[in-house]
Amino acid sequence: MNDDLRWLARLGIDQGLFTFPQCLQARSVVGKEIDLMSFAQELVDSGVVTDVEKLEQLAGLAVEEAAKGPPPVDPFTEETDAAFVQTGPGAAAGVLRKPVSDLKPLGSLAFETIRKLDAAALAEAMRDLLRSTSASGASDLHLSTGARPFIRKARALSYISEHVLTADDTLRLNTVLLSEGQKQIFLERKDYDYALALSGEDRYRVNLMFHKNGAAGAYRMVPAETRTLEDLGFSKHIATLKKMLSYHNGLILITGPVGSGKTTTLASMVAYLNETRTDHIITVEDPIEVVQPAKGCNVTQREVGPHTRTFASALKGALREDPDVIVIGELRDLETIEMAISASETGHLVIGTMHTSDAATTLNRLLDVFPPSQQTQIRSSVAESLRGIVCQRLLPGIDEGLVLACEILVSNTAIQNLIREGKSAGLKNTMETGVKEGMCLMDNVVFGLWQERKVSAEIARANIPNRVLRQRVTG
Repeated sequence: MNDDLRWLARLGIDQGLFTFPQCLQARSVVGKEIDLMSFAQELVDSGVVTDVEKLEQLAGLAVEEAAKGPPPVDPFTEETDAAFVQTGPGAAAGVLRKPVSDLKPLGSLAFETIRKLDAAALAEAMRDLLRSTSASGASDLHLSTGARPFIRKARALSYISEHVLTADDTLRLNTVLLSEGQKQIFLERKDYDYALALSGEDRYRVNLMFHKNGAAGAYRMVPAETRTLEDLGFSKHIATLKKMLSYHNGLILITGPVGSGKTTTLASMVAYLNETRTDHIITVEDPIEVVQPAKGCNVTQREVGPHTRTFASALKGALREDPDVIVIGELRDLETIEMAISASETGHLVIGTMHTSDAATTLNRLLDVFPPSQQTQIRSSVAESLRGIVCQRLLPGIDEGLVLACEILVSNTAIQNLIREGKSAGLKNTMETGVKEGMCLMDNVVFGLWQERKVSAEIARANIPNRVLRQRVTG
């Protein structure tokens, strides 16, 4: 097996393009004569990989890395999965995953004793576990049937116990803090999102679900205090962001992959508006994560489920509720996107999030949900209403923390013309020439972080698709 194939598997797993089991499955299908192209083709043919462009970029990077030698960990060895925990999207080649033997017990809960605890004792132990996880600096806690409990910290995963959770133990753990009504909803729907508040400053975003082995829960830690945009890492772009937020109408989009900090950035923007304006802000979230007390503004926070049926219905109602600013937790369907664009055209500042990786992809995703008959009209509407797009991702820093990298598009005459004409391919060139207006490309920002020694060369190369710029990264 060639080193370029090993590197492609390593990069794909670390970037979240496919998983370790999918990697092994593709190898078994292709057989012993496996090479880089046949392996990549099997991933596409089997439907494992849908982002072919990203796969091609990683294949090119794999060939470059293979010329220097094999990856530090062979992703095709069974020992790899047993000895290491996979990192999430945003990590890159050259970053060793944490050994599972490096356990970090949290709280007072001994997972082996769950079945011996009554409901009251288990609930208290679960609260202690969540508080301890938050205090440790982790961003997520995972409790899943058939797996050991683990946390995510600085994008890397670490086990906190050697005990493999049984189906009964996991179901009890994940439902012990639910009311009877909430538990009934979860058991009926098999999926449940909610915000868990242990106190006013002790909050968690929770997703409960069932998989092939049983129940599972993912707990996202919600910071007690809303950090400023400067604290999040936007110091160099703060003037641009504040200018976007100074408008009283228009559309601002915050985008990025899962776990890239979109919700945190959105909360910081709302906090900034809350402190600098005297307006009415309506937020629609699923669920409410960061509570925004009224300061200069009156803030009305609504949650999909308890307070409204859908994002779209909440948006429709919001237009009759005298808002100045409307904040949408996620633009996920045609009706919601259409209402958001309409609201931004009728004198409201609308801020929303999307799961996209760059400005061009964001615009394509935003516009392509509309049928062909509406394309001309909707492109004209977006061209007029769009104020800016902030695409972000979190990269592992050299000091083991996380570093923010972002791409910012600011609407100007050139950008508006490209949107109207449907020429998204020209956005990058226009953004490169729009630096004085506050625009920046992800490639250049990541390259700058490498020059400032905030991220390693391996991380930089894995997050710079531009081949010419990537070749300038050395070390």
